[in-house]
Amino acid sequence: MIDIKVPAIGESISEVTLLKWNKQDGEYVERDEVIAELESEKATFEVNADQAGVIKTNAKEGDTLKIGDLLASIDESAPKPEKAEVKPAAEEKKAPAEKKPEAAPVSSDIKASPVASAMIADKKVDPKSVKPTGPSGKILKDDVLAALMNPGKKAFDGNELFSRNVRMEKMSNLRKTISRRLVEAKNTTAMLTTFNEVDMSHIMTIRSKYKDKFKETHGVGLGFMSFFTKACAIALAEWPTVNAYIDGDQLVYHDYADISIAVSTPRGLTVPVIRNVESLSMAEVEKKVIELATKARDSKLTTEDLTGGTFTITNGGVFGSLMSTPIINIPQSAILGMHKIEERPIAQNGQVVIKPMMYLALSYDHRIIDGRESVSFLVRVKELLEDPAQLLIGKDPVKTLLEL
Repeated sequence: MIDIKVPAIGESISEVTLLKWNKQDGEYVERDEVIAELESEKATFEVNADQAGVIKTNAKEGDTLKIGDLLASIDESAPKPEKAEVKPAAEEKKAPAEKKPEAAPVSSDIKASPVASAMIADKKVDPKSVKPTGPSGKILKDDVLAALMNPGKKAFDGNELFSRNVRMEKMSNLRKTISRRLVEAKNTTAMLTTFNEVDMSHIMTIRSKYKDKFKETHGVGLGFMSFFTKACAIALAEWPTVNAYIDGDQLVYHDYADISIAVSTPRGLTVPVIRNVESLSMAEVEKKVIELATKARDSKLTTEDLTGGTFTITNGGVFGSLMSTPIINIPQSAILGMHKIEERPIAQNGQVVIKPMMYLALSYDHRIIDGRESVSFLVRVKELLEDPAQLLIGKDPVKTLLEL
């Protein structure tokens, strides 16, 4: 019998949460097969089987485990089960004639009787607003009638109208870390936010004109994030204090741009890092954004993916946010908030025109970054986004030509 213990994953990590068993108690596992997923306060990681054999689990999903605790055991002497014999098609029994289904599916996860389904379709009733009373959660005719008698009234899922139900749920390690770091950022920094707005017309025109060719050439879509990260990398080089942070009585400057990108996942906010953005092409940035977002969604981010950023970008616009004041991702000193692109009337050359505008917010630590630096940094980002040709060389092409 071989014991599999919770591995050490970092000097500061003392406990983890068992997120998921990929193999159940009594199942046969192959060597190096993933048997479980664990979550620390920084990232999620997989545990592999050291040997092939039958697994005996020693914890339940959701349990908090200490580093070195017994996670599971593997009986390597257990025989490997034989695969089920596949019968030739000629030997297969003829499938019985299909019966008329008792319940017609309204959607992939909601079932209703034929009459109830017809009523839902005819009256355009949201199936989720109907409380099923039939067997196995089936919606019946009377359930639909009850919903129609209470228009505009919808209880939380699974509850009666006027419910006063309260649920308790244990905080995950990731949520605990998010809570601690946000409070720490508010309590230990002199945080201030400055705002500006950017005309997204040129970027949207570029995307519209080149998105198909870009996808064909690079195998990845042309999004907004590559424009923003490249603009920030240039502005960070020009305003290095925004790319620095305080360490005791020292100021730590970085001659590179490791930009953290805030990614929302079902378990909470994660902030993976794109390293050396100043040295990457637009396509390389887009590929890295997709790679990190996919790893975040699938809980595959490593501690290395999440550490070492020098500046952060967060995009509340994907959720519809028009304006916000993002909180600094400590120990960094500044964070840029992107927002929803919205057509608004603006004055241009004495005329009122409609432009796709986005508000930008830069939250910064006033202990290290002065008002002049923060405002100038944000204005520079605005200039680069409104004149994307400057992203190529970091300067205005006409001024460069004229050596100004």
